[in-house]
Amino acid sequence: VVVILNGRYAGKKAVVGSKERGYGHAIVAGVERYPLKITKNMGKKRIAKRSKVKPFIKVINYNHMMPTRYGLELENLKSVLTVDSFKEPTQREEAKKAIKKLFEERYNSGKNKWFFSKLRF
Repeated sequence: VVVILNGRYAGKKAVVGSKERGYGHAIVAGVERYPLKITKNMGKKRIAKRSKVKPFIKVINYNHMMPTRYGLELENLKSVLTVDSFKEPTQREEAKKAIKKLFEERYNSGKNKWFFSKLRF
């Protein structure tokens, strides 16, 4: 898990997908919009709506990300995030949908709570 330091997604958390580039860049998948807080008196419909995650994928220079002590092991992430997923906008959208599904499954299972909480600074 890394924290993005510069640009549009500064302060957002991301997972490094692959380092297929020959230079100091990595393909990352992160959380653009974090899920909202859930309380025990909310209904199932409202909980489902507030548990949505909006992902992003981007090629980022190593200088613009800070590694953390946390890890997030997603089996299918490496297969979804490849250099090929950046060739056309339709492929990019498909990759985002797949990552959204992976992130929401992980969030709803209750694992990796820190990854899905907003950084306060």
